[in-house]
Amino acid sequence: MSSTSVIRNVAERLDRKVVKPGICVGCGACVALDPSGASVMERTAKGPRPVHAMGAELPELAWEACPGKGIDYPKLYHDHYGALPGSWLVGPIIATRTGYAADPAIRARGASGGVTTAVLIHLLESDRIDGAIVVRQGIPAPREASAVIARSREEIIAAAQSVYIPVSVLDILPRLEAGKRYAVTLVPEQAAALRRLQASGHPQARQIEWVLGPYTGTALYPAAIDTFLRSNGVKKDDPVTSLEWRAGDWPGYLEIRTKSGKVLRSKKVYYNFLIPFFVTQTSLQSMDFANEFCDLSVGDAWSPKFEAEGGGHSVVVTRSAKMETVIQEMVAQNLLALDAEDDLKATEMHGHMIDFKKRGGYLRNRWRRMTGRAAPDYGMHPAAVPASRRAVEVAISSIFAVGSTWPARFALSLIPEKVIGPVFNKARLSWKNASKPTKRKGLADFKMIVDEEK
Repeated sequence: MSSTSVIRNVAERLDRKVVKPGICVGCGACVALDPSGASVMERTAKGPRPVHAMGAELPELAWEACPGKGIDYPKLYHDHYGALPGSWLVGPIIATRTGYAADPAIRARGASGGVTTAVLIHLLESDRIDGAIVVRQGIPAPREASAVIARSREEIIAAAQSVYIPVSVLDILPRLEAGKRYAVTLVPEQAAALRRLQASGHPQARQIEWVLGPYTGTALYPAAIDTFLRSNGVKKDDPVTSLEWRAGDWPGYLEIRTKSGKVLRSKKVYYNFLIPFFVTQTSLQSMDFANEFCDLSVGDAWSPKFEAEGGGHSVVVTRSAKMETVIQEMVAQNLLALDAEDDLKATEMHGHMIDFKKRGGYLRNRWRRMTGRAAPDYGMHPAAVPASRRAVEVAISSIFAVGSTWPARFALSLIPEKVIGPVFNKARLSWKNASKPTKRKGLADFKMIVDEEK
């Protein structure tokens, strides 16, 4: 077999083992690695998917860096950090803080505390980068989002706030200008793919000198917006003119405006009712909540103290010495208002979702393989998962399985959001309180076992 035919098999392998089985995360890495530039990312009802050009000669690196089939995390920890993490729950940590951007306008514009926006602006204005790769809602259409290269303070601010639908980012790599330096915001699977590309010497990937990313729990398929609109009585002939996922005061609300002048607003804790019906497969198979391969990871600071204060607070975790230097510099210059936080206390703010990823993700992937379906392999598994936690996962996965069916989604679209939102929130809180002992059991001593090399 010629070397050319072997290379061509990479695209076929990705299509057959990742895209068609439905475990592609839509990161765009494989498209970026097509030397012909003919492969593209296509928008679908289930998020972006690669369409490989006929006869695309992808390098083996496209397979190695594919987070859909799974990246060997223990090897990546060693390659990027030089060692396995001290915390298997949230990854390597240099320092943990809580706080917000000191500029009130930036803080108000952000999803929680505006820290990511403030840091990107500082990197740009201190001449550490020439551009920031960010995801912006409304590009190319109000209901869609795309990765863009921001080269000014204003462009960075325009991309503030969270986006809860999948967006390909790494396919932007071929557009980077030679000799320029970049920062990027990525979700966990994209960050892991980028680090694999960097460790393998990919030139454009190495132009990205700073990686920032949010704590990432669940994302929604784009079709969730259709159901939300129908449940609010919006007709198909009344198109969306703007959409914000975290508008207004923290924790924010989903705001959708339509051509007819309708303005729909739903509290974040209310529109979460869409999750059981439209949660992405990526959300279910990922085992990384805290974005462990970023220089800076940022999440909402959920605690009674911060919730009472309002205004938006973030958990801010530095994972590299160079980012720690930047954060200290920004605090000294009064650009960030941050206080040191205990690592464990910060972890407890997100214990429910960390468990959902670390143990729940493992169980869901394992059960997929047991039933003959494709699932990612991360090269590690939990040392122990209590039987009670497995039972809880049966209930969780059953809800997702039923919710993903057409009849369930159709029924949901018939229930007014003002009814289902509050009801779902009460049910969510009741379930969270009831399952908390089981989901937190054993987390304090949580360990991963590195799988033997196959």
